[in-house]
Amino acid sequence: MSASPLLIGTRGSPLALWQARHVLARLIEAHELTECEADLSVITTSGDRIKDKPLREFGGKGLFTKEIDEALLRGDVAMAVHSMKDLPTDLPARLCIAAVLTRADVRDAFISNKAPSLADLAPGATVGTSSLRRQAQVKRLRPDLRVIDFRGNVETRLRKLDEGKADATLLALAGLERLGLTSHATSILSTEEMLPAVAQGAIGVTCRSDDAKTRELLVALNDERAATTVACERAFLGRLDGSCKTPIAGLAEIEGGILRLRGLMLAPDGTESYGVEVTGAAEHATKLGADAGKELVARAGQEFLAKLT
Repeated sequence: MSASPLLIGTRGSPLALWQARHVLARLIEAHELTECEADLSVITTSGDRIKDKPLREFGGKGLFTKEIDEALLRGDVAMAVHSMKDLPTDLPARLCIAAVLTRADVRDAFISNKAPSLADLAPGATVGTSSLRRQAQVKRLRPDLRVIDFRGNVETRLRKLDEGKADATLLALAGLERLGLTSHATSILSTEEMLPAVAQGAIGVTCRSDDAKTRELLVALNDERAATTVACERAFLGRLDGSCKTPIAGLAEIEGGILRLRGLMLAPDGTESYGVEVTGAAEHATKLGADAGKELVARAGQEFLAKLT
């Protein structure tokens, strides 16, 4: 290794830092690095600076990656760690996903001081979430509930709930597990009740496509099963709008070499939804995902899609 440390770009939220430190520890273990040979570089993104308004009004999930991508392209950092569900389907030129780590639990957790489950919330109760996907699925399951925007990191949302700003919220179980906060989960929603976001539970590492040295370092961290399911889901999302303005959910699972993808696109108010399910050989994951996206677009029709723009 050179005298300069291998720098890993990351956002500064507690969850982002946990994920980056996890990648750092895995790299140190895999390549017998000393702690001074690799380090983190915390980068503030546009999404971190916008705290009081829905991100979809400013461009969606790319707001959490733009400044980190720029640091990668300048060579300020060698790699970057992301929650894969925050990563746009179209990466900037010269960047690639070099590793997807073993995937954590993909399900959503229901959190409330008022009821043991979503079904048990009182009529007209308030659910706080910044996710259009969760909002639409909540409204589909419980049209009587009121949904309000709930921005902030995991700890901020839990604090807002304790302050009574909502009767319940939904968070990714994987994030709660990583932060040691699973005790806050009142119940866990099955993927049949609440289909997760594309790539939920997955941590990805990006780097420059032409940086062969860094790409080789990251091979040891890649989990082929996770990479395959995430690639399928991202290909599915890529054929749809794929922005934060469209409630889209998708989950690919592999059993016995057979991949099963379930996809869902909804109206924001949950009154209309279209689903798709495909199966096939895992080695054709990307094509299966893209074909499923194409099928869902055809099933929903242009009239429905026009209402989402």
